[in-house]
Amino acid sequence: MNRLQATRFAISPAAIGCACIAAALVVLRSTAAQAVDKTPKPGATVTLDRVVAVVNRQPILESDIEEEMQLSVLDPGRIAQEKMTERQALEQLISRALIQQQIRQEDLPATEPKPEMIASRIQEIRTKLPVCVRANCKTDAGWQAFLAQHELTQQEFEDYLRHRMEILSFIEMRFRQGIRISPEEVKTYYEGTLLPQYPVGETPPPLQQVSSRIEEILLQQRVNQLFDDWLANLRKQGQVEVLDPTLETAATSNDKGASKE
Repeated sequence: MNRLQATRFAISPAAIGCACIAAALVVLRSTAAQAVDKTPKPGATVTLDRVVAVVNRQPILESDIEEEMQLSVLDPGRIAQEKMTERQALEQLISRALIQQQIRQEDLPATEPKPEMIASRIQEIRTKLPVCVRANCKTDAGWQAFLAQHELTQQEFEDYLRHRMEILSFIEMRFRQGIRISPEEVKTYYEGTLLPQYPVGETPPPLQQVSSRIEEILLQQRVNQLFDDWLANLRKQGQVEVLDPTLETAATSNDKGASKE
C-alpha cells in the first residue's frame, strides 16, 4: 500500500464508525424478532426476546444486538481480534434506525441496491475481506463454514449487506452532490499532508499524478463531516429510550454508530 492509499484509509472513518460514518460511515438493516430456542427446565420462565431500546417508537430487540455483534466480523474497519460490545452494537443499531427512518421519510427509492450490485459486493467480500481470505471464503465450502462459525445465515448476511449499501447510497445522494474541491485545496493537501510523509531522498509522485485521488480524499472528508453533523442533529431531535440500564449510555453517546465504508 502506498502512502497516499494509507493516508486515505487513515482519514476515512472506520465506518463506512460514519463513513461515520464510518462514515462515515456507516453496515445496515431492520431486524425482526427471533426467538432463542432453548429447552426450559420444568417450571422455569422462558424469555424468548425482549425490547432493550426504542427509537422513535421503533423497538430494538436483544436478538438485534446479538445479531449485530455476530455481523461485526464483516466490518472492514474493525480489527479481527476486537470483539464488539453490546453497547457498541446498540450504538450502531440506534444510528441505523434513525438513518433508515429518515430514508423512508424522504422517500428515496433510488437508494435500494440492485440484486447484481449485492451479488458483486458479496463476491468482493468473500475474496478480499481479510477475515474471509483467511477462512478461504472464495470456495462455497469455506464460505458456508465461515457463516456457521459466526452463527450467521446467508439471508442474514444479505439483509445486512442490502441495508448497508442502502445507507451508503443515501449518504452519497444526500451529502456528496454539490461539493466542489478547488485546485488550491488539492495543492495544500499535497504540500502539507502528503509530501511530509516521504523521507528525505525518496521522490514523491508529482501532483498531477495524485491530484484526482487527493480530491477524492478531501471530498470524503467533507461528506463525513456533513454526515456526522446531520446524524448528531437526528439524535437530538429524535426520541431514543434505552430500557436496559446496563446499556443506557448509548442513548446519549456522541459515537457515530453507522459505519461508512
